[in-house]
Amino acid sequence: MKRLLAISFATLFAGSALAFELSSPDPEVKNGRPMPKAQEYKGMGCNGDNLAPELVWKDPPAGTLSFAITVFDPDAPTGSGFWHWVVYDIPAKATGLPGGAGGKVALPAGTKQGRNDFGEYRFSGACPPPGDRPHHYVFMIHALKVEKLNVPEDASAALIGFMLYNNRLGLAKMTTTYSR
Repeated sequence: MKRLLAISFATLFAGSALAFELSSPDPEVKNGRPMPKAQEYKGMGCNGDNLAPELVWKDPPAGTLSFAITVFDPDAPTGSGFWHWVVYDIPAKATGLPGGAGGKVALPAGTKQGRNDFGEYRFSGACPPPGDRPHHYVFMIHALKVEKLNVPEDASAALIGFMLYNNRLGLAKMTTTYSR
């Protein structure tokens, strides 16, 4: 069954969208690897630097008018996962975000941040329960067919996710891990 789902998923994104890539130039932030302390949350018993990693993307699908970035922990003990970052209305000319973006470093003009599950409008780093198995942090870049999502400023991550799904031309992702 898993193999069939994997084939179906690959078929859905066949064509130019497969060339769309998301990565980080930071040597410590790599797909399938543990994130460094810099990406740990500061609060709720965690004492990291709470910095968004530097992200870069390339080869978005033709017709992309804007981008959005989401960071989600499907392993959070909530029954529904945990949203760590929601950034949208990123201009189509952007090819990345610097480390610390949305916090200590400004986002591109016109870019907005949605409310994450910490209730904050910024990147909020990893903070899994102590001793829990490593959690997965799925960084996704969404190439969108609209310049603006036109959601309320207080929109939930789920509502923004719904709008991303309905306006997406392409998707690229990178999954890191973290444990305490």
